[in-house]
Amino acid sequence: MLENLSSGISSILERLKRHSVLSEAEISDTMNEIRIVLLESDVALSVVTDFIKTVKKRAIGQEVVRSVTPSQMIIKIVHDSIIDILGTAEELNLATKSPIPILIVGIQGSGKTTTSAKMALRLKKINKKKVLLASLDIYRPAAQQQLEVLAHQAEISSLSILMNERPLTIAKRALTIGRDEGYDVVILDTAGRLHIDDVLMSEVKEIFDEVNPTETLLVVDAMTGQDAVNLAKEFNEQVNITGLVLTRVDGDARGGAALSMRSVTGRPIKFLGTGEKLDALEVFHPDRIVSRILGMGDIISLVEKATENFEKDEIEKLSAKVASDKFDLDDLATQFRQIKKIGDLDNIINMLPGINKIRKQIDFKVDSKTIDRQEAIILSMTKNERKNPDIIMASRKRRIATGAGVSVHDVDKLLKQFKQMVFTMKKIKKNDNLSSLLGF
Repeated sequence: MLENLSSGISSILERLKRHSVLSEAEISDTMNEIRIVLLESDVALSVVTDFIKTVKKRAIGQEVVRSVTPSQMIIKIVHDSIIDILGTAEELNLATKSPIPILIVGIQGSGKTTTSAKMALRLKKINKKKVLLASLDIYRPAAQQQLEVLAHQAEISSLSILMNERPLTIAKRALTIGRDEGYDVVILDTAGRLHIDDVLMSEVKEIFDEVNPTETLLVVDAMTGQDAVNLAKEFNEQVNITGLVLTRVDGDARGGAALSMRSVTGRPIKFLGTGEKLDALEVFHPDRIVSRILGMGDIISLVEKATENFEKDEIEKLSAKVASDKFDLDDLATQFRQIKKIGDLDNIINMLPGINKIRKQIDFKVDSKTIDRQEAIILSMTKNERKNPDIIMASRKRRIATGAGVSVHDVDKLLKQFKQMVFTMKKIKKNDNLSSLLGF
């Protein structure tokens, strides 16, 4: 997400750093360039117009033109202005009487069912809540079964499926069981249509009036760009939504929908769906998103992901191995598994500061399947080879490559990287600083 938007804006602002003085004309030209980038990134025209107007008003004045560092002043103004558009981070409202009803709405194909399961897992892991999932979608084939399967994968309770039960009756039964069996939260996954129609809205309103949800979240596919913004606006006019969830943001390089949603609907984006895995749901932090847009990275989110997913005992074992010069390929495979728990490799890389600049300077490409391939190579080795990689010569390399389904060159590359790692670790150990290993 945000790759095009971030690359465009950060490169424009980077050029400003060459100027010790900025004229009003130069500021206007800069704003026009940013305007084009925003429009090309699917940001709504009304949002772009208001944004440029605000930034120009703040920028063209004595404080910028006569500033010692005018480029930094412009960057700060752009940063603050985007924050104004996005608002502040808003988590779910969980400060009400249990069971808390959460209504998930949206059109078909937006990712409502997966989002429902992701949210339930997050509430269980992060908020320590007992959650009940209930599918109200009796129209899409196997929709209820899909949620049941996802609930099982997340080890979350799901409402039993009864034949010929209407959505409103399902919702009532879910809340009754929620109260009787001591659930903290009941998530109601409603049916969708291929587009908004009177039948869809009538059903959603009927359920809304009956359950009086604490949260009504509209799930929108970010990949639909400007259509997503229009959908959110139309839905918000007819249903009293409390927030939005943008799905498939990992595939949305433009990112304009995120910048437009709050401004157009007046409702906050509460979560981002960042991948297919059930733990790929992030709280929407506007300040962190702005940092990514301006090429500053998002170290806070990266650290949070590592803290949530890295296993402390494994890290301690790794540190001990490094300290005793016993780090081997088995340990490297363990580290690969730890990294994969954080999420998609492309998303992790994009959280690093200055990544857009690096991409431009070198042919920087990230293959999300690289770690899987390298892990397969290690698993194709014998135990003795993993402990003593120096014994791996030509014939062994060919056997390992065949077993892993890769080329001998790939095996050579991994072994070379491993040697470089060991060398680096020894240098780090001398400085008594193992923390950088965690970011490998």
